[in-house]
Amino acid sequence: MLTLKFIQDNKELVVERLKIKNFDATAIVDSIIELDNQRKATQVEAEALQQEMNTLSKEIGMLFKSGKAQEANEAKARTGELKDKIKERNTTLEGITAQLNEHLVSLPNVPNEIVPPGKGEEDNVEIKRGGDMPQLTVNEPHWDLIKKYDLIDFELGTKITGAGFPVYKGKGARLQRALINFFLDEGMKAGYNEVIPPLVVNEDSGFGTGQLPDKEGQMYHVTADNLYLIPTAEVPVTNIFRDVILKASEMPVKHCAYSACFRREAGSWGAHVRGLNRLHQFDKVEIVQVAHPKESYEILDKMVAHVQSLVEKLELPWRILRLCGGDLSFTSALTYDFEVYSAAQERWLEVSSVSNFESYQANRLKLRYKEEGEKKAQLAHTLNGSALALPRIVAALLENNQTPEGIKIPEVLVPYCGFDIIK
Repeated sequence: MLTLKFIQDNKELVVERLKIKNFDATAIVDSIIELDNQRKATQVEAEALQQEMNTLSKEIGMLFKSGKAQEANEAKARTGELKDKIKERNTTLEGITAQLNEHLVSLPNVPNEIVPPGKGEEDNVEIKRGGDMPQLTVNEPHWDLIKKYDLIDFELGTKITGAGFPVYKGKGARLQRALINFFLDEGMKAGYNEVIPPLVVNEDSGFGTGQLPDKEGQMYHVTADNLYLIPTAEVPVTNIFRDVILKASEMPVKHCAYSACFRREAGSWGAHVRGLNRLHQFDKVEIVQVAHPKESYEILDKMVAHVQSLVEKLELPWRILRLCGGDLSFTSALTYDFEVYSAAQERWLEVSSVSNFESYQANRLKLRYKEEGEKKAQLAHTLNGSALALPRIVAALLENNQTPEGIKIPEVLVPYCGFDIIK
């Protein structure tokens, strides 16, 4: 979340920039400043009363020793009154602080100045594209190819669990595993340290990265233990650094992780969500960095370049979009989406989001760093990206590489798959 000091020092900027996210922050910002003033005034009153009580408490013993019993008893009675007033002020202070925190949590991150205005995905700005469009002699959508070559069984997944939980089979399972290993290997080559995180997180972790309380309706909740199935490895991996103070010299910290991901909201009916286009459970390799604020945007560019290298090696047509304010997430300051072209569906499919959250997550996480020789810790910046999400990658690979003889495997994946064509 935004820091109180940042809001106080930049009230007009916060209100104006959040308009880019189509969020009217005027009333919330005014309430935050007013509540903070009330908090400070109540704190001063409570401290003054506490100081008076401490002084009286010292005097009572001296008065008794001096034989001034009546004055001592009067002072003792006064301390009782002061205790009640202090308790009342502290209760008021707790209420004000709770309200203040509720308002702070409800305020989205301020978008970067280069974020374009807009209401939704139709207003995102394409900044780059590459790859060759496939020229197909046969053209079937991936959901038909999956059945034809017996790669994934959606009906079996529905039987076992429900819609949106596919079962990968045979060469479909091997292709899935090949992609995961390829993405992890590429991440390690790029200097990322591989971790295997838990697939469920507690409430503090969900809050730390901004999934709670914003997206609880999209997460699977294990109510008996108050745990949540992760929507992305970003959540547990970033929370490795919750309540941590790093040395500036240790940054950037680079982690990558494979995980299954779980999301309750899988979209409406129609071809645009058919097959692998949208699932409740899917696989993804995530890259996460903790960075020095002065370096985070240079690092964001490097993360974007890393994802670009992956889609290029898979020989897929791709494009990069800078998200507009209306399509930007609650926590992000700047996000780039990667899309690959699906030949049979004749549409672009999102396969990655790469974001800089600046200090927004770090403030929730209490993730800080110290410069050498400095006593005061500062908030770090956090970044993450899909590198990559598998379902739509698989869909595009199947559709774009289909031939009358079968589905050709991109050269870079052949050593991982152990075959070069699905017949």
